[in-house]
Amino acid sequence: MKAKNLEKKLKVGIIGTGRIGKLHAENIAANIREAELKSIADININYDIEKWAYGLGIKNVYKDHARIIEDEEIDAVLICSSTDTHSKFIMEAAQAGKHIFCEKPIDFDVERIKEALDAVEKANVKLQVGFNRRFDHNFKKVREHVKNGRIGDIHLLRITSRDPAPPPLEYVKVSGGLFLDMTIHDFDMARYLTGSEVAEVCTVGETLIDPTIKQYGDVDTAVITLKFKNGAIGTIDNSRKAVYGYDQRVEVFGSKGCITAGNDKPNTIEISGEDWVYSEKPKYFFIERYKESYIEEIRAFIDAILEDKEPEVTGIDGLKPVLIGLAAKKSLETGKAVRIEEF
Repeated sequence: MKAKNLEKKLKVGIIGTGRIGKLHAENIAANIREAELKSIADININYDIEKWAYGLGIKNVYKDHARIIEDEEIDAVLICSSTDTHSKFIMEAAQAGKHIFCEKPIDFDVERIKEALDAVEKANVKLQVGFNRRFDHNFKKVREHVKNGRIGDIHLLRITSRDPAPPPLEYVKVSGGLFLDMTIHDFDMARYLTGSEVAEVCTVGETLIDPTIKQYGDVDTAVITLKFKNGAIGTIDNSRKAVYGYDQRVEVFGSKGCITAGNDKPNTIEISGEDWVYSEKPKYFFIERYKESYIEEIRAFIDAILEDKEPEVTGIDGLKPVLIGLAAKKSLETGKAVRIEEF
């Protein structure tokens, strides 16, 4: 492994200044000393975005993302734009010799994902995909104990992932559906925590929260059963609305024991009375729950460049959850178990 090259800061550009793009920009400015955020680009640039950017010390604010791609000073690009642009921008950045961090998913289309990964390989640049939950303090510790054999052979995996409120319908229309938007993180977690690939998927789902979601061919409540190549069985339960907050729990059960990770809360106090017990609800949503993981994933990306090592979440790690998501969607439509190899 090469030592970090700290002679100069890596110059970074961000494409997309929505919620996640702004989060990454603020995290880089405040926490990643090895990187300098030089430029941002968004087709919807306005005065408020410009003011926010200049407040972070960002020198260049563009409407055209090509200004970032064509800038020879920029070493790495963060793609935080809408999903329909991801694979295109990956290919453009790779051809320009930029290292790439891309939010999930790379694309909804498997062939376009493969084209993007081929472009990255041909250009010999780094690509890290934004599955931030791998960098969560709880889930990293679960993976560590599983990998070290602490609970023996894995028999069962259980993932609970429930949002506090459904997204706007305008977002649902273009999101790719529950499995490629929300559950895709859980599919990545399933691979990460077990260290095994998924062989088969069986899905049941329904629209129980907002009936209008059904008109877009989507569901808001689902249970997905997974069969892993190592013989383990997994279940994922999803809901678009948990009234008590962002519900994020995992359990891995094996031949030597069981390990669980519960919800993060604002504090751990518990108040007990004669007829009741009070404790805090889970943190409200992903920005609060996974705050530190977003910092750690960008730090890992920068380290991969400086140390010339493989990113912790590769392009293949970006492809596999999409394949599982497509299988889950087909299983819901057909009412049958679907093998991943079909995709």
